[in-house]
Parts: sequence; structure tokens; C-alpha cells
Amino acid sequence: MKNLVLVKKYAEGLALALADDGEYAAVGAEVRGFLELFQSRDDLRQALLSPFVNARKKAAVLDEILAVSGTGPKAARFLRLVLEHKRMELLPDIVEALPEAWAEKKGIVTYEVASAIPMTAAQQDRLLRGLEAQEGKPVRLVFKIEPGLVGGLAVRKGHIVYDASVEGTLAALKERLGHL
Repeated sequence: MKNLVLVKKYAEGLALALADDGEYAAVGAEVRGFLELFQSRDDLRQALLSPFVNARKKAAVLDEILAVSGTGPKAARFLRLVLEHKRMELLPDIVEALPEAWAEKKGIVTYEVASAIPMTAAQQDRLLRGLEAQEGKPVRLVFKIEPGLVGGLAVRKGHIVYDASVEGTLAALKERLGHL
């Protein structure tokens, strides 16, 4: 993810501007809809990212698309802000970070869980209950499959990684033995 600090700042800013789950769903859908168009159209991407197109022309292109698509005022204001600050290339990462920012606003802690194979529903539930007990608040789990993991799990909360994989355990053992 490029420029993690800026991505998080924009995602948090949008999340803070939203009042409830309904508005989050509506505005999120509008921003994701624009992102899909932005990623699928080379001409649009070129127009909005090119340093050779002046800011007024970029704003006019964006405004026309937002008007035609019927984008609501909050999503439109957010997309204009991203364009005005020349951060449109970060939009895919901002959209990806938005669910975590929304959960954080609601007091929910997000963990990313990587495993070599999909976890069963019972395993997911047991992990969720354990992490909620540890945190003392609701937890949201985002699961990823990483075939490179030999076995076990790698659980990440922000910049902290709890590596319970075979590879991580062996690396920790190697480090401890190296200090003897």
C-alpha cells in the first residue's frame, strides 16, 4: 500500500464524516462505483492523473461524471477533495482502508488473519471470541489465504504481528538460539 499515513488519513476523514451504517453503505457504494469506473477507463485515469491536464479541466471532468452517475453530496465532496489534493492515485488504497476506518470509528478493533488454508467457521469463531476477550471490545476479523505459510496463523493488528505459523515459530527459535 502506497503512503499508508495519507491513505489512513483520508479513510478516517471520510469515516468521521458519515453519520450511521446506512450512510456508510450508501457513500461507500458510490465511492467504490466511481473507483470501478476510474480503474476500468484508461482515458479517465489519464485525464485525472496527468500533470499536463490543468486542475479546472480535471474538476470539470470529475463533476460531469459525478452528475451523470447521480453521486450524492458526501461522496462527491470527498472525491473532489481527493482530486483537489492530487491524491487520486491513492483512491484504491483509501477505498480498501475505509472498512477498517469505519470499524475503528465504531470502537471495533480490526485484525487481519493470514492462514495457509481457509479456517473453519468454528476456528474463526473461537479466534474471534478469544480476541474479543483480550481486547475487551468488539473485534472484526479480515481473513486472507497465504499459501506461503507452512502452517498456523499470522494475526496482524495495525503494525503488530502475532506470528503463530510454523515458519514464524522456527524463526523465533533461531533468534533465541543465536543469542546463547
